[in-house]
Amino acid sequence: MNSQDDREQSLTAILARVDEGDQRAVQDILPIVYDELRSMATAMFSNERTEHTLQPTALVHEAYLRLASRLNERFRDRRQFFALAAKVMRQVLTDHARAARAEKRGRDWTRVTLNPVVTPLSTCDVDIEALDAAMRKLAALNARHAQIVEYRFLSGFTVEEVADLINVSTRTVELDWRAARAWLRLELGESNS
Repeated sequence: MNSQDDREQSLTAILARVDEGDQRAVQDILPIVYDELRSMATAMFSNERTEHTLQPTALVHEAYLRLASRLNERFRDRRQFFALAAKVMRQVLTDHARAARAEKRGRDWTRVTLNPVVTPLSTCDVDIEALDAAMRKLAALNARHAQIVEYRFLSGFTVEEVADLINVSTRTVELDWRAARAWLRLELGESNS
């Protein structure tokens, strides 16, 4: 068994202990997930402006604090945990952008550059508040499409991982992913590329 399999089994076992009410198990999660959370945060900031006041490490810590308060939810496995982690990171970035914008009133939008490998937009420079509003609107229109965007766009999961996570075929994920990207392009004012 490789170290990835060991970490996956270890996290799944710890999440099961948390589910059984073992509050000490919550402390065991961060050392196992920190590197992956840090990688996710780094990807979200990959081409971010240098003067951004929130750094990947701070994003990881704030997101983990929020995640720790939600560990009473049932997690099937590590993919489900990291899917929620991506959503929480987006919420942290959105809250930070709103706070910064409230302070600046009248200046440029706060922009966050997201993972260019899976981004559904023609550019990676996205207003995080606009993205958050678009994601909420998409969730109201089609919850599965919003889930797929969360998992692919923000978590960087593969099509196969998303299909496994939401229990649909890879073809369904591919079709929904294509539709969701097109909708986001229109919603966020991007031209088709």
